[in-house]
Amino acid sequence: MPREFQRGHKARISDLTAGTDLYVGVQISAPGLTFDISCFGLDADERLSDDRYFVFFNQPKSPEEAIQLLGAQAGDTESFRVTLDRIPPRIHKLAFTATIDGAGQMSQIAPGYLRIVAGGEEVARYAFDGSEFSTERAVMLGDIYLKDVWRFAAVGQGFDGGLDALLKNFGGEVLEEESAPAQAPQQPQSGGAPGFAPPAFGVPSAPPASTPPAPQPAAQGYAPPPAPQGYTPPPAATPPHTPTPSVHAAPTIVAPLSPPPGGTVPPPAPAPAPYGHPGQQPPPYGHQPPAPSAPPPPGYGRPTPPPGYGRPTAPPGYGQPTTPPGYGQPPSGQVPGQGAPYGVPQAAAPQGAGVAAALQKYKETPTGQRWTPQNGKLIRADLGVGGQPVLARQGSMVLYQGKVDFSYKGAGFAGRVVGNATGQEMQLMRCTGQGQVFFAEESTHLHPVELQGDAICVSAENVLAFDESLQYEVRRIEGHGIPGGALFTMQFQGTGTIVVKTHGTPVVLPVTPTTFVDSNAVVAWSAAAQVIVSSQVRMRRNAYPGHTGEGVNLQFRAAPGNFVVVQPYEV
Repeated sequence: MPREFQRGHKARISDLTAGTDLYVGVQISAPGLTFDISCFGLDADERLSDDRYFVFFNQPKSPEEAIQLLGAQAGDTESFRVTLDRIPPRIHKLAFTATIDGAGQMSQIAPGYLRIVAGGEEVARYAFDGSEFSTERAVMLGDIYLKDVWRFAAVGQGFDGGLDALLKNFGGEVLEEESAPAQAPQQPQSGGAPGFAPPAFGVPSAPPASTPPAPQPAAQGYAPPPAPQGYTPPPAATPPHTPTPSVHAAPTIVAPLSPPPGGTVPPPAPAPAPYGHPGQQPPPYGHQPPAPSAPPPPGYGRPTPPPGYGRPTAPPGYGQPTTPPGYGQPPSGQVPGQGAPYGVPQAAAPQGAGVAAALQKYKETPTGQRWTPQNGKLIRADLGVGGQPVLARQGSMVLYQGKVDFSYKGAGFAGRVVGNATGQEMQLMRCTGQGQVFFAEESTHLHPVELQGDAICVSAENVLAFDESLQYEVRRIEGHGIPGGALFTMQFQGTGTIVVKTHGTPVVLPVTPTTFVDSNAVVAWSAAAQVIVSSQVRMRRNAYPGHTGEGVNLQFRAAPGNFVVVQPYEV
């Protein structure tokens, strides 16, 4: 029986299977809709730093073939082969996504799934349906990511926009669509399914390996990246010897290219009329007129040149020895107030004009994860991922989207007594529902810390929010009393995330036998560390007026691997 996953669930791949050669199948469908299913190979910053690891219908494999698109088989709409031990170290996450090709929304989809098969046996399955989404046109289905070991996470996060918006979100580039008629995209490799893949019932046999696939242009404006090493492009990729180059092989420009500097042009003759002028065809580069006595083309040699060529005696940018034209080189002698000469590539319009462009860098950061920092002082919690409520400090919500309920989280009579006695009382609220909640408080720096069965000690003053699945209790620090009541701390343990807030950027130090921290500056430490109160007050100090203010500190003792977090601020 495969292990059933729900949205937000995670597991180590080694807990599912001992193999590293995986088959990932996706089944998604809706009446009248077509889906593009892709895999993004992301780096440690969750960015598509290498376009060759965007595996989709027009680029069916990564350079070393660690990720391969296999096509529809065994009831799956699309399938992939993933060989974990061949993935390069710079790739830290494989994000499997589905986008709607054309109009439609994810709420229309029928029940589907993402599954993992290893050794011929299905080991994991994440099921989803349209009730989990609304107007989104894309969905991030699941991730295979590296965090000390390879793991699998069922994401199920909707995303506004289609494949182009998803590609931009991961840092990829989308090329403009060509005006040529759309052609069928390149088909994925057939016959590349691993031996353990489910049997391809009803799937036709693979074509002979000797038949090369026909070259196709990039569909929907997605130009495939350069061919990786070891990958031989189709024979037809070499441009044929024809008079006119293919439109797909030429760069997209705003105007025709100007002739090369080495072209032979009669010095006194002005430039030919712009391309497309009635009754005239563009002359080939470097070709002279058929005969000197032949009548010149319309507008050729007139005292008043066409707009944009400037001076009537020697138009700049064409045949002038002092300023030879070049691609992207601004024309010399351009008349003020006029545009650049027709036929000379113009510089791209400056980006950043308008309110939308000015606010672009402040846009929301969608990742599909439960906790997503928007910046250093604002964090978003997605209540739909994981299905667990969030406990947060009262009044820390600054924005929410969706159907979210906020209720008071009481500590009970005993909890209030303990909180008042120890100084570790937390006034909390409970956030439930389906939506996203943004948290912040007094512009402090926020740091999400994910716990996976381990524990951490944090002062209640430095806790902003945490998953309700975490267990927490008040823990006493051994030693004599500390001024200000900081004799206790909170210990969090379990599986989930806690958001710690600090004043300024903190520093994390390893615990050594001689680690002493000011009790008013310490933020958190590993639960395995032993903490005692250390006093440096000496009796003879009382003989002098004043003191250093550093009389009481916390001393940490622990085995190697433990840590302490200190902020540049004293409470």
